[in-house]
Amino acid sequence: MNIKINEKVFWIGKVDNRKVPFHRLILEKGTTYNSYLLMTDKPTVIDTVDIAFGKEYVDNLKELINPEDIEYIVINHVEPDHAGALPALAARAKKAKIVATGLGSQLLKDMFKLHHREFIVVKDGDTLDIGGKTLKFFETPYLHTEETMITYSIEDKALFPCDIFSTHIAAEELFNDLAKGEYLEDFKVYYQLIMSPHRPYVRAMLEKLKGLEIDMIAPSHGYILRQAPGSFIELYDEMSKTSDNTRQKSVTIVFSTMTGNTTKIAQRLAKGLEETGVKTSVFNLKNADVTEVAEVIRESDGVLVGSSTKYADMVGKVEELLKALQGSGDTKKPAAAFGSYGWSGEAIIHIEDYLAKAGYRVINQNYLVGAIGVDEQLFPLRVKFDREEGLNTAEKAGKVFGELMN
Repeated sequence: MNIKINEKVFWIGKVDNRKVPFHRLILEKGTTYNSYLLMTDKPTVIDTVDIAFGKEYVDNLKELINPEDIEYIVINHVEPDHAGALPALAARAKKAKIVATGLGSQLLKDMFKLHHREFIVVKDGDTLDIGGKTLKFFETPYLHTEETMITYSIEDKALFPCDIFSTHIAAEELFNDLAKGEYLEDFKVYYQLIMSPHRPYVRAMLEKLKGLEIDMIAPSHGYILRQAPGSFIELYDEMSKTSDNTRQKSVTIVFSTMTGNTTKIAQRLAKGLEETGVKTSVFNLKNADVTEVAEVIRESDGVLVGSSTKYADMVGKVEELLKALQGSGDTKKPAAAFGSYGWSGEAIIHIEDYLAKAGYRVINQNYLVGAIGVDEQLFPLRVKFDREEGLNTAEKAGKVFGELMN
């Protein structure tokens, strides 16, 4: 299928009206994989379709253009439902340059063995002249994975936001003003399942959209929003606000250390937290009362517990504190472990075990991969001595933890 959606802009996607397995869910109403062709002097494709439909996709595209004439392929997001047909397309669009973020470029090269292809790495605010139209790019990390970006066609006043503003529904009618049934609840459900866990990043994305004239939103799934597109931006704005967003969130950092290295980690965690506007309290258990610290933790919105490792165990009064937290019933409060080490580093394992038994929501690599697609090992945070690269990671970890609080 190919449908003209604007001047020299065509939808070249795939309607999947099956019950589609997706992110451990079943999409009862199916979905669409929306890909777009801009037939400019330098023909450009924006995103592809699911990996299962690669051959069908390229065959369909040939009805509009010889793939060898395509000059750019923009990939906003590398998941297989967006970039899956890239290998099939790239094999035929031999001269096309692939446009993506820095991380996106790395991932695409590794995923699809495209190291031999020419990539254009774009950053926030970069533009690309495609011959009669100008594309502008905005990085939108964690919406819903780290490498994601969105593309805006200046002359068309059209936004191609990938997963953002999407709906999982087999939209045969393609445009929202032609929808035969109610779809607004499906739009909201998509937001809640995919975007809601990344609320701080939604807020940052909305800031980037301010000042753009948007007459059409052409996402990667579901309806192209050409009727009242601004209302969907307003809806994201409303849904991404929290009922208690006027209250500053607080995180308690508490630790024991042998040589001072864990102190440095705690300081960098605090710096990262404070960048997100989170109020931070830091306690070295050497000079603090365990009972008082436990009470502060119970009143805070999150906790980071750290320890150096000695003989494969925690040091100082960390275990005493963790025992005092047992039975607190903080089943939703996020918590994570950190610490320095020389040759082992088991303290963080023991801390995580205690936190889990106390009912905290332990933030670790499994959680971060599942919740926001973080590729880097951040929690539990294990830094060898006080190496600078480890301290830099601590600062980033603090920022990520703080964003989870908002």
